[in-house]
Amino acid sequence: MTSDQAPEGVRLQKVLAKAGVASRRAAEDLIAGGRVSVDGRIVRELGRRVDPDTAVIHVDGSRVILREDLVYLAMNKPRGVHSTMTDDQGRPCVGDYVRNRAERLFHVGRLDAETEGLLLFTNDGDLAHRLMHPSYNVLKTYLAEVDGLVPRGLGKQLRAGVELEDGPVRVDAFRVKDMQAGRSLVEVVLHEGRKHIVRRLLAEVGFPVRKLVRTSIADVQLGAQKPGTLRRLTRQEVAALYRAVDL
Repeated sequence: MTSDQAPEGVRLQKVLAKAGVASRRAAEDLIAGGRVSVDGRIVRELGRRVDPDTAVIHVDGSRVILREDLVYLAMNKPRGVHSTMTDDQGRPCVGDYVRNRAERLFHVGRLDAETEGLLLFTNDGDLAHRLMHPSYNVLKTYLAEVDGLVPRGLGKQLRAGVELEDGPVRVDAFRVKDMQAGRSLVEVVLHEGRKHIVRRLLAEVGFPVRKLVRTSIADVQLGAQKPGTLRRLTRQEVAALYRAVDL
């Protein structure tokens, strides 16, 4: 038994199987193939025991979530709903959608009341903190309907940076999805989290936003999820969020 084992712990292949990574036999193959790490070190011995409450396990570089009490949800926030857990003015808020759940959840970041789209809920404080912290540069994608026909050079201008009253902002990616009847549909990708940043940015370059939808956070996609609904993130989506913030 290696000195860093948890002698009273659980066999690693059993932990991986319980976490839904693979069957126990397939988990043994993953371990033997050097694809599993525990606390930052590759593990190849099949008898390795770990403490599921404290071990940090990765498979192929993706974090395996072991705690069964942690919850990760995606919401398609409707327009007109405020990004607060409660509202003292009685306005509809995102907290209304999770109030009857057994877990004490909180939303990760926010969308202004008029913006629709992807909003995450969790009780995983470490992940939520990193997702919201600007130093981790988590990419968020938005679809914006704007007034006017967007000129060809706008993307280059936005990638170079635009000066706002609270400092410069630079998009990570920009493309035009559609243009017709005096309006344009554009996709904006950026890691900024300042208040109303997409609306302010596009207004500054002469294209006020008529409708705004957040369609992704890192690799988690809104997809065809209906407004006002919640869904559990898949194990792969949670792992992708952990990768995005180096956990």
